[in-house]
Amino acid sequence: MIWSTFATSELISDGHLEIGDGYRAKNSEMAEEGVPFVRAGDVDGRVNTISADLLSPASVEKVGRKRSMPGDVVITTKGTIGRLAFVKSGDPEFIYSPQLCFWRSLQLDLIDPRWLFFAMRSQEMLNQISWSAGQTDMAPYVSLTDQRTAFKITLPPINEQREISSILGALDDKIELNRRMAATLEEMARSLYRSWFVDFDPVRAKMEGRQPAFMDDTTAALFPDRFGDNGLPEGWESKGLSEVATFLNGAALQKYPARDGEESLPVIKIAELRNGVTPKSGRATVELPPKYFVRNGDVLFSWSGSLLQKVWTEGDGALNQHLFKVSSDVVPKWYHYFAVDQHMEEFQAIAQSKATTMGHIQRHHLDEAIVILPDEEVLKTADEIISPIFDKAVAVQLENQTLAALRDSLLPKLMSGELRVGEAQDQVAELA
Repeated sequence: MIWSTFATSELISDGHLEIGDGYRAKNSEMAEEGVPFVRAGDVDGRVNTISADLLSPASVEKVGRKRSMPGDVVITTKGTIGRLAFVKSGDPEFIYSPQLCFWRSLQLDLIDPRWLFFAMRSQEMLNQISWSAGQTDMAPYVSLTDQRTAFKITLPPINEQREISSILGALDDKIELNRRMAATLEEMARSLYRSWFVDFDPVRAKMEGRQPAFMDDTTAALFPDRFGDNGLPEGWESKGLSEVATFLNGAALQKYPARDGEESLPVIKIAELRNGVTPKSGRATVELPPKYFVRNGDVLFSWSGSLLQKVWTEGDGALNQHLFKVSSDVVPKWYHYFAVDQHMEEFQAIAQSKATTMGHIQRHHLDEAIVILPDEEVLKTADEIISPIFDKAVAVQLENQTLAALRDSLLPKLMSGELRVGEAQDQVAELA
């Protein structure tokens, strides 16, 4: 089957494609109620409308076609350029800001919308985005004019488009399902931790003569029915975070540079903790001290800048400064993970109060952050219940890495015609 290359200007003039930018809103047009006004920071694989500002209903009436529609391909074109998202049927409606552009198929028999999303990630399109961004000495910017008049796109026959988008879309859908499952499982585990070890719900229930919620008699019997003189459940004790877990600070990895032609590791910094390993990530030699190796399942916690914590699932790496690798011989992994999580808002407030541009917490803040340690039997029983939930959340994130690697290897081959659809289906079937 013949693949044909078209100028976007031709597709637009023939009514097959629409490329638009966002609405230039004033601050005064924002309101407590309205439609989410999405900026570049809200786009990264999907559109986050939850934290977006709201454009007032009166202003929404003025935006015309600069509001999302199912099938839109969203691209960030100012600042951090090239981040993409696909608007699915049922997604919340939003208004485009000037930091965004959208590509919208108007002729579904010529351009499959989801195929268009993957085409925007092809090397053909990446080269054009890079060229456009390089036309200015100012901050990176992909102009609407370039997209409409200077870009080209190669279109396979519509049946092939649909087959390609079906394969890659199925992988994307599974990744998104896993992401949601992981978030749900983590929240379940967090809720149990907070109920039992922060709010002491089972103890309070027994004090009031009630059966602790969602708990069998054997488990309930392990919890005390009163508080001691220290204000804690009887027999329990308080400890600082640094007493229940070890916080290993990363190395100054410039001392361990990668050497050409030799094995190396990606450097895990705050950026990698937030966005994952990318081609821009630094590299370090594998000959660094073993304690600074990062493995799947390690808990990492950035103590400066953007404070955040996550379980690492992106393969081997090297731990950089400003990150702690958190481990414990005293409590299970989920316990110290949620113990740090319990104090995260407090830590973030401390970091933000610093006069320096990159605020941080210090060791004594870990000493002063108090967590409650139950008796051995309660902790053992809690581990039997919470560990499988926590571990499953990590497992589906690890599966996502495998799925994403397969998708990213198939995408350029399918979009260039190097790999036929049947061969790609076989590879996906092998993974399943």
